[in-house]
Amino acid sequence: MSREARNLHWLLTNLVEEVPGLLSVAVVSSDGLLLLSSDPGATGPGGSEPGRTGADASGRPAGPKGSSADLATIVSGLGSLTLGAAKLMDGGGVKQTMVAMEDGSLFVMSISDGSLLGVHATPDCDMSVIAYHMALFVGRAGHVLTPELRSELRQSLESRGAADPSAPGEYAEVPRPREPRTPLRTPGSAQ
Repeated sequence: MSREARNLHWLLTNLVEEVPGLLSVAVVSSDGLLLLSSDPGATGPGGSEPGRTGADASGRPAGPKGSSADLATIVSGLGSLTLGAAKLMDGGGVKQTMVAMEDGSLFVMSISDGSLLGVHATPDCDMSVIAYHMALFVGRAGHVLTPELRSELRQSLESRGAADPSAPGEYAEVPRPREPRTPLRTPGSAQ
């Protein structure tokens, strides 16, 4: 694995470990392909069967039905929809999209060259904290996510899927989000 791939993997791991309320995270290429994910099992939420929802083994609510592939599809579709809307309204580039639902929130932020960062979060999440940490991720990952790195990440996911679809990926997946070990500093808080 290249140094850049390790760096991007570390950035996503840091995001999911430090930000409370995240259910799943996906980095998606401009053509809608999943590049990096917080979902440890590509078969379903928490490693369960496809299409099942509820809670994972730790009791935390599971992500979208069908695992990270579904989150990637949702993120890609929402990104495309908002780009089309921005063009029709002469609104310029789309920086961030947020959808608040009864049982969760979805955030999508542009990274670079059409790549997107998507986050599925709990309904009681602190939206400003999530948006802040997503912006940090995007700022740090934007210059690293080159076409070569996107190809490397995609090949890593494909080779893992071809070998054993239920096995966790060695390079392309990060741990499921968990509660932070230390309190977070929010934007505007004292340092």
